[in-house]
Amino acid sequence: MQTQIHGRTLELHQGDITLEQVDAIVNAANSRLAGGGGVDGAIHRRGGPAIMEETNRRYPDGCPTGAAVATAAGELPAKYVFHAVGPVWAGGQRGEADLLAGAYRRCLELAVEHGCRSIALPALSTGAYRYPMDQAARVGLSTVIAFLQEHAQPDLVRFVLFDPGAYGAFAAALEELTGGVSPGGTV
Repeated sequence: MQTQIHGRTLELHQGDITLEQVDAIVNAANSRLAGGGGVDGAIHRRGGPAIMEETNRRYPDGCPTGAAVATAAGELPAKYVFHAVGPVWAGGQRGEADLLAGAYRRCLELAVEHGCRSIALPALSTGAYRYPMDQAARVGLSTVIAFLQEHAQPDLVRFVLFDPGAYGAFAAALEELTGGVSPGGTV
């Protein structure tokens, strides 16, 4: 499923983010940048030890929640990995939506700063951090839509969703946010 925003493509894809042929992929990192399970573990396994070595060297204090930092992509097909730290879900009353939006926005800013024309994003905070998928989808997609409307870059933003449930939640949110514009339509 995809839509156009200011001539740029916002796309949903079900698959494995570590296989994406884009300029940057986003890692669902923890604040210590210490590696972990889920997307984080998959990126470090496929990308090799160089990614962890670089995060340890460049970011010894980690990364705060709601932010992101950049490294090279090791053995991944991308050029960069942006390590984004989303919030742990605490019922929605502790600024989780703002922190999640901040993590996505910072990844998009990093893409622009690093001259990336394409970026692949996961459903941040929806695994071990238990952010409800439907709410995370609305926050992530609305953040990307607003960024593309303001900056008209990068050329391609692809949400890569691991399973059919995540894809369904993001597809429903995209339809809601774009007013039911058909796939490939313009927002």
